[in-house]
Amino acid sequence: MQTDKPNFQPWRLTVRRTASSLLVLVLLAAGAAHAAMYRWVDSNGRVHYSDTLPPTYQKSGAAEMNKQGTVIKRTQSEAERRAEAERQAELARLKAEQARQAQLDRALTQTYTSEAEIDLARDRALEHHRLLIKSAQIRAEAVNATLAELKDRMARIEKAGRKVGPGIVEQYEQAERENLELKRTILNNEEAMVRVRDKYTADKLRFRELTANQP
Repeated sequence: MQTDKPNFQPWRLTVRRTASSLLVLVLLAAGAAHAAMYRWVDSNGRVHYSDTLPPTYQKSGAAEMNKQGTVIKRTQSEAERRAEAERQAELARLKAEQARQAQLDRALTQTYTSEAEIDLARDRALEHHRLLIKSAQIRAEAVNATLAELKDRMARIEKAGRKVGPGIVEQYEQAERENLELKRTILNNEEAMVRVRDKYTADKLRFRELTANQP
């Protein structure tokens, strides 16, 4: 069998070029078939279609459509994006709160085996603050006695027509400052006792919930 060698190579090139051209046409057709369009409504109520979305309408949102007119994607408005961001932030906050509560629950059930143990822990915490209050009260009695003595001494000096020395004045002012600090210590610990009672009451209620169905 003989082959027409002079015409053989050009024939192969023609076939390759034709195939390449067909492939390009197919790809172009496929791209055109799947090209997207945007639909938006202007301030006058007119509907517009375009293959690009004007920046002005990116804030108000638009619908992305294919050539067949089917909506394939909706661009959120600026308000919708802000609302979505807030929703995601709230979900993240709730998730973090749930994780924190789960951690507290594990610590509660691992620390105590009964409500009586919670009461004992509460009483120990309260006793700590009671001791601090009692110590401050005892010291306050001594400071008040010192203040009364210094005040009486300064009154006698002034009655005698003499000037009260700076040393006595400094002692009196220092005693007043200490007395004020002692009152603050007592008040802070009284408030702390209220918080301790509230905390352990809540812990006991939560412990009861967590262990209600346990054998």
